Amino acid sequence: MSFDSPSRFPAREQVLVRGASDVERRFMSAVYRWMTLGLGVTALVATAVASSETLLLAIVGNRILFYGLILAELALVIWISAAVNRLPAAAAGGLFLLYSAINGATLSVVLLVYTGASVGIAFLTTAGTFAAMSVYGTVTRRDLTGWGSFLFMGLIGIVIASLANLFFRSDMVSWVVSCAGVLVFTGLTAYDTQKLRAYARAGGGAAAAPVSGALSLYLDFVNLFLSLLRLFGNRR
Repeated sequence: MSFDSPSRFPAREQVLVRGASDVERRFMSAVYRWMTLGLGVTALVATAVASSETLLLAIVGNRILFYGLILAELALVIWISAAVNRLPAAAAGGLFLLYSAINGATLSVVLLVYTGASVGIAFLTTAGTFAAMSVYGTVTRRDLTGWGSFLFMGLIGIVIASLANLFFRSDMVSWVVSCAGVLVFTGLTAYDTQKLRAYARAGGGAAAAPVSGALSLYLDFVNLFLSLLRLFGNRR
């Protein structure tokens, strides 16, 4: 019978830690790749629709089609999130890219309402803020789990206020919602990043998990971008 020398345990622990770090790194790399691909598809489709009078009239000019696309977006988000443990990676990726394309079509009006300079500045500001908060979610030793309930309540409040403002059309409510959106989605970026890394470290092995994670961060990015654009963007 042989026994491991106590001096060998630290080395073994280092191997385990290194292995966990590699798994986490590969998982997050896949998440960011999918997220970047989704943003690229959204940008391309939004530009294509905004540049085509025919497509623009077909989508934005038809209320039934426009709201049908929005409902399709909601259905896809729910589907991907709910079926993450059952969907094959390829199917989840296809659904995510379909969602990104539909979102690009519905967001094409943004390119018409705001100046190109405003869109560009808002995008760069969003990218910088997102990167900073994602890094914070990675390096901080603080457990951000406690943020979840507050951020979720803030998100529900934003949704309710936005729906109510469809009828009241108050500039003040719109401004407050946009400010709240910046705070909530900035916080969600750090929160979701830490949550995804914890999932990877815990050995979460669902094939579609990187796509589901990419969807979460994609939504944080897009909603932060829209909130900043509404606050600081110049209309045409």
